[in-house]
Amino acid sequence: MLQARDVRVEVGGVTLVDGVSFTVRARDKVGLVGRNGAGKTSLLKVLGGGADAGRGIVHIKGGLGYLPQDPRLDGVPDDLTALNHVLSGRGFDEAAARIEKLRIRIEEDPSDRNIEKFSRAEEQFRMDGGYAAESEVRRLAAGVGLDDDRLDLPLGALSGGQRRRVELVRILFAGSDVLLLDEPTNHLDSDAKGWMLEFLRSYQGALLVISHDLDLLDEAITRVMHLDRGADGATGTMVEYKGTYSQYLAQRDRDEARQAKLAAAQAKEIDRLQTIVDRFGAKATKASMAHSLEKRIARLQTDAPDSPQARRVLKLRLPEPPHSGRTVLEVQDLAKSYVGLDVFEDVTFDVGRGDRLLIMGLNGAGKTSLLRILAGVTDVTLGDVSWGMGTSFGYYAQEHEGIRSGVSLVEHMAEASAGLGERELRSLLGMFGLIGDKVFQDAATLSGGEKTKLALAQLVGGRHNVLLLDEPTNNLDPMSRTAVAEALGSWPGTIVLVSHDAEFVERLAPDRVLLMPDGTIDHWSDDMLDLVALA
Repeated sequence: MLQARDVRVEVGGVTLVDGVSFTVRARDKVGLVGRNGAGKTSLLKVLGGGADAGRGIVHIKGGLGYLPQDPRLDGVPDDLTALNHVLSGRGFDEAAARIEKLRIRIEEDPSDRNIEKFSRAEEQFRMDGGYAAESEVRRLAAGVGLDDDRLDLPLGALSGGQRRRVELVRILFAGSDVLLLDEPTNHLDSDAKGWMLEFLRSYQGALLVISHDLDLLDEAITRVMHLDRGADGATGTMVEYKGTYSQYLAQRDRDEARQAKLAAAQAKEIDRLQTIVDRFGAKATKASMAHSLEKRIARLQTDAPDSPQARRVLKLRLPEPPHSGRTVLEVQDLAKSYVGLDVFEDVTFDVGRGDRLLIMGLNGAGKTSLLRILAGVTDVTLGDVSWGMGTSFGYYAQEHEGIRSGVSLVEHMAEASAGLGERELRSLLGMFGLIGDKVFQDAATLSGGEKTKLALAQLVGGRHNVLLLDEPTNNLDPMSRTAVAEALGSWPGTIVLVSHDAEFVERLAPDRVLLMPDGTIDHWSDDMLDLVALA
């Protein structure tokens, strides 16, 4: 069970929510929703023990499994294998190490005492399920789409998406009584997502989940908590709704319509009373009545219902790209390998000015590795990458590796947009809904959706004519996803894209598809849309 009482969440001196109280019991499946930047991730971090509450009490009964949005925050050594990290979720890594030490001690001194210690430890390990643990881990890993061989690699050798799936497997393996999951289906393909939804539907513990995955919200939850926070300096409130996400949306629309009517009626009454005060306030014989009406107006203003916050709709205007040569990119006989792992080889293709190239392939096929090579982030093992004349590329990394702790949004923008003044930089950030004092906030404290918007704003400010995009709609709410898709869809520059978002891909209308790891080029057809989520 999870219980929050009078909880306040503060980030960067701003109170995001205050006085929040709720309970999530066993078999409760609760979706935490709200706009990007409302404070959902910050609240979940407090509930999961990743940050301190400004005030209030968080009580968790039983074991806790907390999946943060950023898998790099867990502080686990990079040289630890993925398998051992998962096994540590139930302490089997330490138990196995202790048994091995006792075995070595027997070899050095086969005394009855040492043999008895080893036997007791080994029997306890067997009774706890230690010998069956590895097969259980590999079954869970297969469920979330993590290739079996990745479990034997050190965590530092895994991509951000793979690392996140390892964290998810560790949490599921631990058998927690309370699950706090921040975007659990990010980086999962269609099969893995279906497996995850089935797991959450049958989960018997207390579940609180943040997700922009409408399938998950409609199929796996039975209650919605809406974090309603308008302006970035405002303090949010929590409103609960029973039912699925679709039922919540319908109820929310009715509530907002009713609240808007009440607010309008209240405002009309205040205007009527103010007109009387303005008319008679100057007359000595009416001064007492006017003063009484002013008090009534003040009470009405204090007790006035909040008008529903207008939904923020991004209106993105991407600048015309600088001119480039007819051939933008040529890739010849490209190969990428790690120790004990060949990712892909003999990949050859070219990209022309204005082309839209979609890179498709199953998890582990090398899509992200290829984009990182094109962006110059990762060294190539074999082959050549040649950029054409007049090209300027911008790279969007799905794990936001370029967003650094201790650096403000404006400073990030200044680095990506040479020659622009602060006013212009703030205008670009404002186009993505990042406004006010938030632009001076430490970028590392942003929500996942806000980091996505900052990274996209950096691309716009860089005035590039080629965009390398790796899952650019991850963490965006539906309205923001639509706005980004529409802006990129009408942009005449060159795009090389990796995405599991079929609706987004459809709006961008790719010209060609590069199928990885074979490197096969094919012309795009809408018939391929069904494969986008799978690949």
